[in-house]
Amino acid sequence: MNLVLTGSSTGIGRALATHFLARGHRVWGLARSDQADFAAQYPGSFFTSRCDVADWAQVQLAAQGVTAAWTHIDGLICCAGIQGEVGPAISADPARWSATVRANLDGTFYPFRAFHGLLSRAPRRAKVIAFSGGGATKPRVNFSAYGVAKTGVVRLIETLAEELRDQPIDLNSIAPGAINTRLTDEVLALGPTVAGAAEYAAAQKQKASGGASLDKALGLVEWLLSPASDGISGRLLAAPWDPWSTLDRHAAELAKSDIYTLRRIVPEERGQAFGT
Repeated sequence: MNLVLTGSSTGIGRALATHFLARGHRVWGLARSDQADFAAQYPGSFFTSRCDVADWAQVQLAAQGVTAAWTHIDGLICCAGIQGEVGPAISADPARWSATVRANLDGTFYPFRAFHGLLSRAPRRAKVIAFSGGGATKPRVNFSAYGVAKTGVVRLIETLAEELRDQPIDLNSIAPGAINTRLTDEVLALGPTVAGAAEYAAAQKQKASGGASLDKALGLVEWLLSPASDGISGRLLAAPWDPWSTLDRHAAELAKSDIYTLRRIVPEERGQAFGT
């Protein structure tokens, strides 16, 4: 496969690049950091563009480079993201808060927009995978910018899946689980006063226990890139908890439901009634 991967220089992104390169795929990594040393380890297989995915002009330029080298891409994995501005929203720096949202949300939309043409030329169903998690499905105190952006990523993928229903492209979001990365270290460095006592304690516990399984997150991405996931689109799947490896058995049923999507819950669904 030809894969474009954002955020390929560190953390889960670097692990994904290594994972797919080891399986004989070609990976084009987009990151703000220089990855020439990593590219030298995989000549002819790993390619790189230095790019801030929150900057449309830079993403366009990177896409031009990929288009000049490849006739198509089979998958786009949007893994780039920052935790950004942390602390109570009422005292947050507005510019840093906005920049956090832009890095995570624009940083998902821009690559899709720029690489849609190459995805549409894939010889089989193309795949788009966006990383969510981090407060996308519930309020996350002191992490409003990050949580809002990740919620936006999920709704963006749901919307694109509907808009492109007639095209051979599947788009899904994943929650990788509480994997130990630089984001965990950032919470520990910020301390309980900024991050909040609960978040700090959770990060301490996560760091001590080793965190969630990276292999499960890598496995989910690999499954979503495979023909086994064909037709499953517009979903948010949690790597540690959802039975994703068997969802192909229920693809037709899933397509008719709102399972694994973000939706409003009304009282009747909880057996309650408010007002008359």
